[in-house]
Amino acid sequence: MGTKEETYRRLLGQIGAMPRMDRKGLLGEVAGMLYRRFGFWWSGFYLSDSLPWVDEVRCAGKDEGPGTGLSKGPWLVLGPNFGPPACGMIRYGQGVCGTAWAERRTVVVPDVDLFPGHIACSSESRSEIVVPVFLGKEAAGVLDIDSRVLSAFDATDAIWLEKICREVASRL
Repeated sequence: MGTKEETYRRLLGQIGAMPRMDRKGLLGEVAGMLYRRFGFWWSGFYLSDSLPWVDEVRCAGKDEGPGTGLSKGPWLVLGPNFGPPACGMIRYGQGVCGTAWAERRTVVVPDVDLFPGHIACSSESRSEIVVPVFLGKEAAGVLDIDSRVLSAFDATDAIWLEKICREVASRL
C-alpha cells in the first residue's frame, strides 16, 4: 500500500481526475474513498445550513435543527458519509466539527474523551480530525473523519486532508 503520504498523494490524484459530477456525488465519492482506503471508522462531510444548495446534499432529517425551535443556528448539516449513524445537525462552535468550523482551522483530537464538549455520535470513536472546507473565504463546511484508534491522526493527515478539501472545494 505504501506510506500514508503516498496513499494520500494517489488519492488526491484520483480525486483530481474524477469526471465532473453533482455536489452530492462528489462529496459521497470523496468520503467513500477516504473511508475505504484508510479503513476509518467514519468519514463524511457536514455543510453550513447557509449554503443555498445545502438541501441538495443533506442527509439529516428535516425535523432537526433550524426551524424546529431547538435553538437558533448557524448549523452544520450532515452530508454524504460512510460509517455508523451520525449526528444530523451540529451547532456552530459545538463539538470538534463546530469548533473547526468556527475557528476556521483543522482540529486533530488524539483522544475524543479529552476534548471538552465532544459530541459522541458513536462510543467507538476514539480519535478525530476535522478539516474546514472553504468556498472562497467562507468556511462552508467540514470534512470529519473518526477512528476507533487513539492518536490515529497526525500532521501528515492534516496536510493532505487540507489539500483534498481544497480540491473538493474547487469542484463544488
